[in-house]
Amino acid sequence: MTSPQIGVVLPRDLPAAQVLPYARAAERLGFDELWVVEDLGFRGGLVQAAAVLGATERIRVGIGILPAAVRNPAFAAMEIATLEQLHPGRTDVGVGHGMPGWMRQAGAWPERPLTFLAEYVTTLRTLLGGGTVAGDLRLDPSAVPDAVPPLLLGVRGPRSLAASGRVADGTVLAEPVAPQYAAAALDAVAPRGEHRLVAYNIGAVDDDEAAALRTARPGLEWIGEPDWAPRVAPLPFAEEFAALRASSASRAEFVERLPDEWVAGLALAGTPAQVRARIDELGRAGVTSSVFIPAGPDPLAALDALARVL
Repeated sequence: MTSPQIGVVLPRDLPAAQVLPYARAAERLGFDELWVVEDLGFRGGLVQAAAVLGATERIRVGIGILPAAVRNPAFAAMEIATLEQLHPGRTDVGVGHGMPGWMRQAGAWPERPLTFLAEYVTTLRTLLGGGTVAGDLRLDPSAVPDAVPPLLLGVRGPRSLAASGRVADGTVLAEPVAPQYAAAALDAVAPRGEHRLVAYNIGAVDDDEAAALRTARPGLEWIGEPDWAPRVAPLPFAEEFAALRASSASRAEFVERLPDEWVAGLALAGTPAQVRARIDELGRAGVTSSVFIPAGPDPLAALDALARVL
């Protein structure tokens, strides 16, 4: 086990004028990785990645994730190849199904999502490596990067996790990722060789543990919904958690009633030493990149606090 790389998410609703200052601050503070997200109705993942790569010099930029069904793989390969040529060795590309409700809303949910995703990633890899698909489709030699950037699957179901182990270089796990869930997910992935495991978690760091937990708590409002259930299932309080959600009239009531010890188990929240220990615990469970989702009203200020674990 090696200590995970430590990254931070670029908030999807960050004011546009703060995007590049945020990326530069993450690099200056010493974070290893910066991850951009592509959620329906917010900003595009590839454009964000291009902007922050151009504004920084060292930090790796992860795209987590691109919904496969909304982009033709040939054109996606062209964009990804361009990023890799202009900023070699600094980009990780996450691809996934996308949220089913969003994809159906956009008219882009395939009939066989898992088969589609596995074939999509295989096609991307072939094109990025200079190969030919569908008879004679390929990138021009001038556009082929020197190396294929890591292709990761952002997935959660057991069959999708297993597919990631077969066709991808890594897996992106969305929050919350406790060590128990990371270990269970890695077992489902059953990688055949080296495999990245990226874990997103709500993050809050403060010398006062109680203050950190208060800051992190609102970020957990969504995890009582059914889509989040698999991430909680391996935890010792999973049944009590489900009962609490069922007895709460709203997400706001649910998150307010969460015991502090559950918040601590579902987020990277606490003192710098406590959070660092938790990141190391994730590393022992197989996580190679631990990625903070900054909690609190001021993401730029949160960066300074989170950097205390570096």
